[in-house]
Amino acid sequence: MNSSTPMRPTVCVSVLVPVLLALSACATPEAPRASDPSTPLVERAPDRREPDEHAGADPLLSRAGIAHQVVEEAFVTPATPRDNIDSPAVWRAPNGRLWLLATAKQGGALTIYDGDDGRAVGRFGREGDALGEFRRPNGIAVLGDLAFVVERDNRRVQVLSLSMPAATSRAVGVADTRAPRLRALMSFGQQQLQQPYGLWVRALGPQQLEVIVTDAYMAGEDADGNEIPPPLAQLGRRMQRYRLQLGAGAPVAQHVAAFGDTSAAGAIRVPESIWGDPAHDRLLIAEEDLATGTAVRDYTLDGRYRGQTIGQDLFKAQAEGIALWQCEDGSGYWIATDQFKDRSVFHVFDRASLRHLGAFAGKTVGNTDGVWLQQNGSVRFPNGVFYAVHDDQAVGAFDWRDVARALGLRSRCSG
Repeated sequence: MNSSTPMRPTVCVSVLVPVLLALSACATPEAPRASDPSTPLVERAPDRREPDEHAGADPLLSRAGIAHQVVEEAFVTPATPRDNIDSPAVWRAPNGRLWLLATAKQGGALTIYDGDDGRAVGRFGREGDALGEFRRPNGIAVLGDLAFVVERDNRRVQVLSLSMPAATSRAVGVADTRAPRLRALMSFGQQQLQQPYGLWVRALGPQQLEVIVTDAYMAGEDADGNEIPPPLAQLGRRMQRYRLQLGAGAPVAQHVAAFGDTSAAGAIRVPESIWGDPAHDRLLIAEEDLATGTAVRDYTLDGRYRGQTIGQDLFKAQAEGIALWQCEDGSGYWIATDQFKDRSVFHVFDRASLRHLGAFAGKTVGNTDGVWLQQNGSVRFPNGVFYAVHDDQAVGAFDWRDVARALGLRSRCSG
């Protein structure tokens, strides 16, 4: 659709109810370059079931009875089903262009798209355990000119630099066909992480970052092949905290601590998505365990459960990707995903009070894992854009102006 065309939101209600450890910074020559997006993928054997996957019928929004607004996607990227796309993140280049990166769990790579139109422009990486290679890449985050990729099967977080190659022409009217250049710098976490999935990255200072990684280590499988969460007493290491020092060379990482609540109310039995809000001393962590009740736990930044779980009466499928729209005055909105197979629902909460403000769904996007909210906009999306993975094979984009209009939210922080 044309993102500048005003939309008329549709209200839908379904009628059916149903000691610090310093880690070495492994520098490397420039890793494999992004390749043509049409390059054939190598066939892979079926992967093992993930902790949040269970045998049985898929939950459908059409049968859930959840009130929501319908917001049409600005675009959905080309589908690559064999990639098993999991999570997106965006790099905003110095010239203001948005580049959308997505992890390909089966492809062992990152897919790269133009963030304004969804056009596939390349791939980075291949299957393997060297720097610049990936095994089951899952969560991804971008901060500044660095990308952080969680690899479940390499049990690490890989750090990549992002840059643009020099322009080949400065002539007026010549299309700029450059794509981002990625280079692997180092990895960390191998000595602590067992089955990592999601992460959140923030700046602590000009040259220091903090990275919190969720770790879905399990206690085996049941007769149906479903992974079994450990006993409560063993869930105190669900999140691992690291500190990265930046400098002239590759970053240097330190393991700081592990944390996780072990009470019945506050424990995270099946973790993946996590996001933080320093202004409100808050970490929101998705609990994906269906047996306990899927919802979002509210923790402090130092890793203490606040005694509050949000969405226990809202999430009917599975809590997944989390994002934050924020303003300097402390106001804003949380967005949390409910992963219905046919169409995902995105619940919106007040940033400070966590009061539920409404929900929206697209016309296409469903079965969403990761999401990314790009608040600094572009020519196509001047007020920002919300990206959500579609059914393990593509990424959908929602113009923030359309979301704000549909739910009566602010489209920008001021003015």
